[in-house]
Amino acid sequence: MPWWSPENHADRRPFLQARGRIRDAARSWFREEGFTEVESGALQVSPGNETHLHAFATEQTGEAGSRPLYLHTSPEFSCKKLLAAGETKIFDYARVYRKGETGPLHSGEFTMLEWYRAGEPYEGVMADCVALCRLAAREAEAGALRWRDSACDPEAEPEHLTLIDAFARHAGIDLGATLGSRGALAAAALSIDVRVGTDDSWSDLFSRILVQHVEPKLGLGRLTLLCEYPAEEAALARPLVRDPRFAERFELYACGVELANGFGELTDAAEQRRRFEAEMDVKQATYGERYPLDEDFLDALGRMPPASGVAMGFDRLVMLATGARRIADVLWTPPV
Repeated sequence: MPWWSPENHADRRPFLQARGRIRDAARSWFREEGFTEVESGALQVSPGNETHLHAFATEQTGEAGSRPLYLHTSPEFSCKKLLAAGETKIFDYARVYRKGETGPLHSGEFTMLEWYRAGEPYEGVMADCVALCRLAAREAEAGALRWRDSACDPEAEPEHLTLIDAFARHAGIDLGATLGSRGALAAAALSIDVRVGTDDSWSDLFSRILVQHVEPKLGLGRLTLLCEYPAEEAALARPLVRDPRFAERFELYACGVELANGFGELTDAAEQRRRFEAEMDVKQATYGERYPLDEDFLDALGRMPPASGVAMGFDRLVMLATGARRIADVLWTPPV
């Protein structure tokens, strides 16, 4: 049945009503914390410069001719420009767009709840994530976050786990010993029955091990904050002071599902340019396309204060709080 059939809508309506309660409560929480709500424009010069993100392209036409634009995959560039402009604590319920993302946990159009704290360490936005998960469960009148056969109590003390510890515990791999060595990581992957292709990069193998052996074991019973990613896997994050091989990046997991991705933000414009160009070189080699750099963003980045930020998949949060079976159940008008 189409989503708009009365029978289908009646089944989904309790999830949609809970979505509204969670959204309103989260908005009130942010305001009580001193945040300002912003609204980022969806049309951008660049949709983001990460290798495996794919954007919808369009063009703007007028008397001066036409120019290519993209629907943004995240409000990140716009929010960081606002930090450079002088904003200090902002949040955005942003509609974002990504090609090729479909399935129970994915939609080509979805809501990203993104927020930033200027002058604060990334442990602060980690704590925000935990608070919002607790709020969502309470508003949905659920005792736990749930996905399929897994449950997670957001009120329990969250687990903090580094990538080094996660790979050792759940995959039996010494991640630190493989840094910079595709051959070492390929051998480790084969030892735990992870496919290794001749064209796979170190990053490809890292992601495959993470998805197959680590992620399913995170956020079971309590939330997991997975942190200190290899620098190669954190293009927008600043390096750890004590070990620059790793970066101030974290992801939040519940029931094996990634809910949020956050950073201690990189503010070195020259380094950010170098990373973006490297990502686009890989994208060109892998997919035969590249996205332009947003020069205005790079200019703003050089003036941005130290900050931490996080992007949370709002639809996924609602799904887990309500026990919905798929992301379409919590979207008022799912993409056709």
